[in-house]
This record gives sequence, C-alpha cells and structure tokens, in this order.
Amino acid sequence: MFRSPRALRRWLIVSGTALATAIALVSPMTSSVAATPSATSSPGDLSLVSTTSHPGHGWDSAQLWRDNDPSWPAARYLPDGRQDQTGEVATLFGSARPPGSQFLLYRAPGWQTNTGPAVLLVAGVDDNVDRAYADPGADGSGTCGVSSCPSTGLMQQLANAGYRVFAVNFANMQGDNYEWAQTIGDALQRVRDETGAASADLLAWSKGAFAARMYVAGVRPSWGRDYQHDVSKLVLIGGPNGGLDYVFGHGATSNMAIYPECGGAVNSPSPSQSYMCYFRMYAEPDLSVNGSYYTGQRQMLARWDTPYGVDTTQQDWYTTYYGGTGYVSTSKGIQYAIDHGSLVEELQQSPTPADVPTYLLCGGAPTIPDFYNETRGPSDGVVFEASCLDGAGIGDLAGTRLIASDNHLMLGWEPTAADTVEGWLS
Repeated sequence: MFRSPRALRRWLIVSGTALATAIALVSPMTSSVAATPSATSSPGDLSLVSTTSHPGHGWDSAQLWRDNDPSWPAARYLPDGRQDQTGEVATLFGSARPPGSQFLLYRAPGWQTNTGPAVLLVAGVDDNVDRAYADPGADGSGTCGVSSCPSTGLMQQLANAGYRVFAVNFANMQGDNYEWAQTIGDALQRVRDETGAASADLLAWSKGAFAARMYVAGVRPSWGRDYQHDVSKLVLIGGPNGGLDYVFGHGATSNMAIYPECGGAVNSPSPSQSYMCYFRMYAEPDLSVNGSYYTGQRQMLARWDTPYGVDTTQQDWYTTYYGGTGYVSTSKGIQYAIDHGSLVEELQQSPTPADVPTYLLCGGAPTIPDFYNETRGPSDGVVFEASCLDGAGIGDLAGTRLIASDNHLMLGWEPTAADTVEGWLS
C-alpha cells in the first residue's frame, strides 16, 4: 500500500520494483489485539531513556521515551533485516529493532521560547520525521516527490511562525496502527508536559494520518488508553480516510522486488501467498499482507475496484485481486484480507469528537518520480482523491483542500500545502 519515501532510493527500472516501492509508500495481518471499550483512561507511565542535542536536520533535540505498560505487545521485525531502523534514527533508538513501546520525541527550535500553540507532527510508513517535515531531501533526489528537493520543510515554517513544534518517530516503521495510535497518545502527553498546554494540534501524514485519526476517535486495543481529549485541531495529510487497495490493485508483479528468491528486499507487503521466481514457486507467508509483519497495512485496506477497476496490464491481476491461483502466484484476494483485519469501516463508524476541527489535505498529481503511480482513478500517486477527501465519521469536518499539482510526497513540504496547513492552524 503506502510506499516509503526512503525506499525510493532502492528502485530498479523494472516495473516489479516500482510496484513494490509503491506498495511500501502507504506501505497492512489481523491485529494482534482487538479494539474494546474497556480500555484504561489514565495517562501513560513513561520513562525517559536518553536525550540527544542537535541530532541533525534542524531539530533542537530528540528524546527517547519508553511506555512502561507491561501489556505492550512484543515487537515484530522480519528476520532478514528489511524492517530494521537504520542510520541516525537507529542510533537515537540505540537499536535497529527497538521495542514498540519506545518512541523518539523531536523538539524543534523555539519549543521552549515560542508562544504559539503546540503542534505534534506524525510521519508515515517506513519513513521518519526528518524526511517528512524537516529535510525533504534527506533520503536523496526524488524522495520528496520532485527531482530536486528542498532542505527545509513544514517543521521550520511552523517554528518560524511561533508554534511550539514537536514530532514523533515510531519504533516499527511498518507497525500496527493500534500501537501507533497509542504512541501518538504518549507523545501528546509529553508535549503537554513539556509546554504546560492542555492540548496540541495534531498533524499527521499518510499512514500516520490513519493512526492519528484512530487515536482521536478512540479506536484502541484492549490494553490501550482511550482518547485523552488533548487534541485542539486534527490535520490529516494524504490520509487514506476511505482506505486503499494499491497492494492488490496492480497484480503480482511487485513480488519481484519483495521476494528474496527473486532478489527482492523491499519493505513492502505482498498481495500473494506464493510467487514464482526463476521458474520455481516459493511460499512466503510472512511477506504477505495477511502475515504478522504488515498488520498496519492490512488495517487500511478497502476495495476500490467498483469505481476504478483493476490494473489489467499486470501479472495475475484477476487472481491477485479476487483470489485464486494464477500463472505465477497464488493469492487469497483482497476481500479475505479486509475480512481479517481492515479497520476502515470501524474507523468510519467511530466518529471523531465534534469539538476537534478536522482538516483534510489531499493531492491530485500522480507524478512521483521513478514510481508506479496509481492511475486507475484520480489520485496523488498513491491514495485516491476520493479516499483522502472522504469525510465519513469525521465529527467536525472544518476544511478540505485538494492541491491538483501535488503528489503524495509533496504534501508535507510544498509551499501551497504548507501555507494551507499554517492557515488552518492559525
């Protein structure tokens, strides 16, 4: 589904790799925990693990925090390392595979001295807040949605405008959205403690927007806390509010870049249970969207074949989407995956509070460089416009904006998008 911007660097020319990269951008097993109304409502018990000053990309500091709830599920990482944290983020976590109960809280310049509202920024799948909001070109040319990327983003614009800006990085970049939603609640608790504010504006992009909406709507796991009434405004950027079906909508070709037997290593869910590499069929259930390592992706699934059809140009397009055995793959189909873990319908039936103005920012340009853009219907290259603009279940839909010239990756920094966000927050 959602493809990570950092993985864009790993694209090859072949269409299979481009497809797999696309799948990782909105880069979803059934959740390991079920939603229930009997969650605790007290603030989380958090411990500070470490603080790093000036970690790079314009941030003032970054803190590593741990949620001490013993009920937090054990983290799941694919053993081949494709889901590991890398680089500076891994250094800040102190591990390539941190437990899901940990998170990084970044603080922008002015977080102590600015007098504007507090804002928490949330990134998307297989991504981090450096590339998403502070340094759009951090992962290289093209990973911001255009060939030449700026070196500053929405973080700097809001901080310069007087906002007290914070951001959260998740331990597992492909994590369960129940867990991401709880982490967002933890991060908001720290923002309130740091600033003394009763609430903060919550701004989230892509898969992070889905998890942020879950938090505010009170969609939570059995062990989790309920919404703490600590969000002033909710801004969802490029969010799949009506779900998405990219992972199934473009056949089985993406497996070429996912299956190790084909030479693949992209951190993306496969629509298949098995796939043929070099004339031999291989079963890789752990790499499937139905497996336990891509729970967060499955939670965002919804069918869009009725309005927009299926990409009939790709391998095994029919059996991939509807289930069955094709020429080079087997698939349980999208409906099976939806029935075993999608949260789209539940989320739309769990209204966000009427006292939280919610804004939807969407793109209309399927122009992501070197990427198999979604073109079955109007989209930002990943998410259909109709899904991003879907207001079902939003208690106070205070504003929407479709920027026809922006693709999915441009929405976090492009000047018109950034000015729109700042205008909503003000």
